[in-house]
Amino acid sequence: KQDHYDFGMRAVKSILVMAGALKRANPDQEEDVLLIRAMREANVPKFLRDDTVLFIALIKDLFPQAVITDDPNAQLVEYLKKDIAANNLQATHGFLLKTHQLFDTMVVRHGVMTVGQTFCAKTTILNTLKRTLTAMKHDNCDPSGNTPLFNVVHTHVLNPKSITMGELYGDINPMTREWTDGLLSGIARNVKSESNVKPDRQWIVFDGPVDAIWIENMNTVLDDNKMLCLFNGERIKLPGTASFVFEVQDLKVASPATVSRCGMIYMEPATCVPTDARVKSWTESFPAYYQVMTEKI
Repeated sequence: KQDHYDFGMRAVKSILVMAGALKRANPDQEEDVLLIRAMREANVPKFLRDDTVLFIALIKDLFPQAVITDDPNAQLVEYLKKDIAANNLQATHGFLLKTHQLFDTMVVRHGVMTVGQTFCAKTTILNTLKRTLTAMKHDNCDPSGNTPLFNVVHTHVLNPKSITMGELYGDINPMTREWTDGLLSGIARNVKSESNVKPDRQWIVFDGPVDAIWIENMNTVLDDNKMLCLFNGERIKLPGTASFVFEVQDLKVASPATVSRCGMIYMEPATCVPTDARVKSWTESFPAYYQVMTEKI
């Protein structure tokens, strides 16, 4: 068992939400096939490679007659490849897979954690998805509005461990008893006010280690009611356009209550950014007159 694994009722709910969405999109398809797809899409992103093999084997034992095939969003994959090429990255299978898994998880969860060691492309994958969704909105890829995530995305990045609790959530001056907003509460107010003007997506990104000192205060905003409770008793309800993304190395000190409230995407350097992909991007960044020497090498 890993620190970021959770199989509680919130995980079951996410599977049911995915299954319901798949059934509405594919009303003629068999329900057992749709349920298996939902279980895979909800669980495989957080598994280590060895655990993924075990999970697929269990699915085959439970549903021996079912034939399951991957059905990614072809339009999303096409735009992802365009953005990857434009930014001198490599469209490896692992990179595309984890980016698509991040998208699928954000459809059903407004709190998402990307877990993995440094240099496993957590930030790169997040930025790639952000640019892709924004480009798809500009090209009007979803005119009917069936996929709310196909929208302009704005990110607000902060490192919660670099500031105090008062600077993060807000604080009351002990002398004047005046309230001063913190970084997160200020962002929350701006996100709420902007949601009344435009439907753009707002991603609040916490790029830094998770500990029980500050993350426990996020539990209420990670619930379905998305309510941020401040130290002065004020409550700010975040709009449906807001999502919370945590880029972390591990969750050793996070409580099960926090883990269960977030969707998990586990990333490994060998899968997302293999050595040959890094070398290829590096050599392609050389000036043109170096290309001949590179080919000879």
